[in-house]
Amino acid sequence: VTLGMESGFGSDFGSGGGGGGKLDPGLIMEQVKVQIAVANAQELLQRMTDKCFRKCIGKPGGALDNSEQKCIAMCMDRYMDSWNTVSRAYNSRLQRERANM
Repeated sequence: VTLGMESGFGSDFGSGGGGGGKLDPGLIMEQVKVQIAVANAQELLQRMTDKCFRKCIGKPGGALDNSEQKCIAMCMDRYMDSWNTVSRAYNSRLQRERANM
């Protein structure tokens, strides 16, 4: 997953020489967190689209029929529920492991 960090930080890193431009590690971490969240959302959307399209659309055409629409809606709901369940389990495991350090 490409985060594209080079676009937002180039001027910050280059300005640290002459006394005015200090790097703010907190700000940088927040920017990285936002970029990771955006990359995760894009990955989720791409995977969900690929899987649900393959599952629900037999022959692509100009419009979706009722059964295809229902299939896609159900598929996306299930995929989001699964993603959220896995994310919660992963986050709670990370928190437990950090607490045990």
